[in-house]
Amino acid sequence: MSYNLLVLESSFLGEFMLITQPARPFLKWAGGKSQLLPILRQYYPVELGKTVTRYIEPFIGGGAVFFDVLNNYEIEYAYISDVNLELINTYNAIKYKCSDLVEYLAQMEAKYSQLDLLARKKIYYDKRDEFNSIKLVSDRLIDLRKAGLFIFLNKTCFNGLYRVNRSGQFNVPMGDNSKPIICDHINLHTISTLLSRVEIVHGNYKQCESFANNHTFMYIDPPYRPISVSSSFTAYTHEIFDDDSQRELANFITQMSNRGVYIMSSNSDPQNTDPNDTFFDELYGAFKVNRILASRMINSRSSGRGKLSEVLVTTY
Repeated sequence: MSYNLLVLESSFLGEFMLITQPARPFLKWAGGKSQLLPILRQYYPVELGKTVTRYIEPFIGGGAVFFDVLNNYEIEYAYISDVNLELINTYNAIKYKCSDLVEYLAQMEAKYSQLDLLARKKIYYDKRDEFNSIKLVSDRLIDLRKAGLFIFLNKTCFNGLYRVNRSGQFNVPMGDNSKPIICDHINLHTISTLLSRVEIVHGNYKQCESFANNHTFMYIDPPYRPISVSSSFTAYTHEIFDDDSQRELANFITQMSNRGVYIMSSNSDPQNTDPNDTFFDELYGAFKVNRILASRMINSRSSGRGKLSEVLVTTY
């Protein structure tokens, strides 16, 4: 049993009530679920916050569902993870060094907002180069700076997109927002309070297995299966999540469901482009395969944006 779990069991609910405003995602993340929350809430298990008092999200990303669940339900224990090391480093920085991170971001925002376009472009690409030069360096002394650069680049790059090339280098160009909100200090401190009772892990989704029991709600939001060539532009890490990976994930979901874990999982709907593609219908035939409408805003072509169907699997 971890230290965080002991804290949660002894004081989570009392401390949780000290949060004065709902926490919300601090990043713009491709595939983020903030706009879908009113729909997704309709599919949460009815036992959530009652007999279901644990929450796990092993592909945390921007964490919209994670924040929604912890803001609105009595959760005794929460666990989040991701294979994206820089993302997890940033969550940890907010948890453990929020005040220092806020100070760094506030200075960056004050400087960036006063610059003209040419100067903003220079500082953006300088910071991108710096981030790439240190992102894979294992050194706690620079973890805070990596987190600050991660948030800065997310707020100033094109569409808030996180994309890396095959070498693992962040390669998104600069965006066109001249005065982005780089330091949302109130939200960051709110998140820090919330994260003080959350286990944060860098690793594969399978590592959450030992934390799951029949009182657990697990939301799984993996890299989506591409439905077209243009929709596969995003790579959050240099690792590939192909159809075999989707099948392996489905096996994991089945195993967890057999242990009584309540699981909800999102993915793309291949029938948007091929009505005969029943990949997920067959893969999750033992569960409920729901289809919901979602807005796709991050696409290189305007014709690729708008309302599309997504698959939402529930095991309960």
